[in-house]
Amino acid sequence: MNVSNRAARETSVPVFDSAVCAPQHRRTILWAAILASSMGFIDSSVTAIALPAMRNSLHASLQAAQWFSGAYLLALSALVLAGGALGDRFGTARAFALGILLFVLSSLACALATSPATLILARGLQGVAAALMVPGSMALIGRAYPRAERGAALGLWAAASIATTAAGPVLGGLLLTWNPDLGWRLVFALNLPLGIVALLILRRYALPDRGQPGLPVDITGAALATLGLGLLAYGFTSPDSGTWLGLGAALFAVFLAWQAYTPQPMIRLGMFRNRAFWAINLATFLLYFAVTGISFYVPMTAVSAWGSSALDVTAAFLPVSVMIATLSAPVGRLADRIGAGPLMAAGAAIVASAEAGLSLTAGWASFWGACVPLMVLSGFGMALVVAPLTAAVMAAASDAEQGAASGINNAVARAASLVAVALMGRLAANAYGPISAQTPGFGLLSTTPAHIAATASSFGQIALLAACASALSALVAGWGLRTARLRAK
Repeated sequence: MNVSNRAARETSVPVFDSAVCAPQHRRTILWAAILASSMGFIDSSVTAIALPAMRNSLHASLQAAQWFSGAYLLALSALVLAGGALGDRFGTARAFALGILLFVLSSLACALATSPATLILARGLQGVAAALMVPGSMALIGRAYPRAERGAALGLWAAASIATTAAGPVLGGLLLTWNPDLGWRLVFALNLPLGIVALLILRRYALPDRGQPGLPVDITGAALATLGLGLLAYGFTSPDSGTWLGLGAALFAVFLAWQAYTPQPMIRLGMFRNRAFWAINLATFLLYFAVTGISFYVPMTAVSAWGSSALDVTAAFLPVSVMIATLSAPVGRLADRIGAGPLMAAGAAIVASAEAGLSLTAGWASFWGACVPLMVLSGFGMALVVAPLTAAVMAAASDAEQGAASGINNAVARAASLVAVALMGRLAANAYGPISAQTPGFGLLSTTPAHIAATASSFGQIALLAACASALSALVAGWGLRTARLRAK
């Protein structure tokens, strides 16, 4: 009797059985996830700094330059949720490897691009690849490690991600300062060795994974989201904006209706009945709209009109990564004690004050005296937001919808970035004024006083819009999360 009881107890203890790799190969698989994620983080952090060089090298207009980032953001924001579902259906390691392969090939196409159109197409393919890699890296770690060891593995992954995000602009700045025309191509070419090593690791150590055959994937929803967001973004950059914006809005409305109708949606709209959840996502949209707009247009402004080099511009971005890396842990602990709302509101308000400062000082044309200190202040504000935002998203969803909540918030942030790049470019072009010999256009290199003044006007308007969006984000975070907390009590 005692023997049978002991056997029953022993067999009732769950044993973790990874379908991704053998236990002794977990750390190696983790490095595959780190290498693949590093490609995306380096690419995203360096592209903004490389934009002036890409634009000059390919003789691209401001509208085309917007789509150098817009094509990537469109594909990623519209397809990232479907990318996670494809991993579940066809196998995590298989979908992840496909994403890496496509990212490597599209990076090579970016490096070899000979025209704005070919670069835009290659960047769009990079976005599709990232939509498979972003959810795939986290899912791969989750399936490779048992719950008791998963936190440490994710911590190592996060540390490596922060390190590559911080190092990317510095490396890119060095390459671009050395040779602008070749440097931006080498930035994309750096992805090749990283991706190849990650693919070799997966081929050698990942176990066959059939996934879940027959699991529904919302392809219709992905197509509607891509078309709707794409037409909206194109409408913001097109002279005939009304028609395209109307079509984009109509298609996006059809997408939302489809999400309410289909039994397996990309986004379960019922989650937004939770006041805290929609408040968090609205605050995320507003804040990332502001931050991405500033990050995209600071390099253009500083290089084209303020006499700064690409390496100089890294000084405006590096503090953000350093502060987030340094302060995220203590800020996360503070959020556990006082709640996410006050910290998110305070952080967004600090970001808004920094962006208002950028607007007021745009006419100084002073990169080191005004722009860099204010970007440091903005980085401090973002450090107060990142950890509480993640915690708030998780707290606003049930245990069964944690992954969906995180995916939706990620997609919202990417969509905000897409809209920011498109809308603020139109604002910059309008504020810059007519093109002439003295004013060649926003983002184009010139030392004439008229160009410097016109650029200051454009960037001042961009920063003012960003400040308003960040201030609204602070209000939404403070009010929405406070209301939700009071109702919970």
